[in-house]
Amino acid sequence: QVQLVESGGGLVQAGASLRLSCAASGRTFSSYHMGWFRQAPGKEREFVAAITRSAGSTAYADSVKGRFTISRDNAKNTVYLQMNSLKPEDTAVYYCAADQGSLFSRAGSRYDYWGQGTQVTVSS
Repeated sequence: QVQLVESGGGLVQAGASLRLSCAASGRTFSSYHMGWFRQAPGKEREFVAAITRSAGSTAYADSVKGRFTISRDNAKNTVYLQMNSLKPEDTAVYYCAADQGSLFSRAGSRYDYWGQGTQVTVSS
């Protein structure tokens, strides 16, 4: 089992940058694919980015491609989401999640563990 704690959210103006962090407990962090998802008020949760166990592959939603970068440091049990050129439509609660399955997935239903979320608000 793994526990996830996100941090780094906040209120910023459009065009600014933020870096989210997700710290994982436990000694098996490197055995999980990791993902970031977000949920805006009144909307369904959506996939943002994911990274494989070894960081060999990443995937991004079209809406954030070229602006967001996911990375991980297995020695620090942490996954990051660097968010640049933020837009008001990026406003949401951002969640990190861990997938212990064998396949790399964008589907939230495939993820086994979730953090509590961190709020990101982008003003215009």
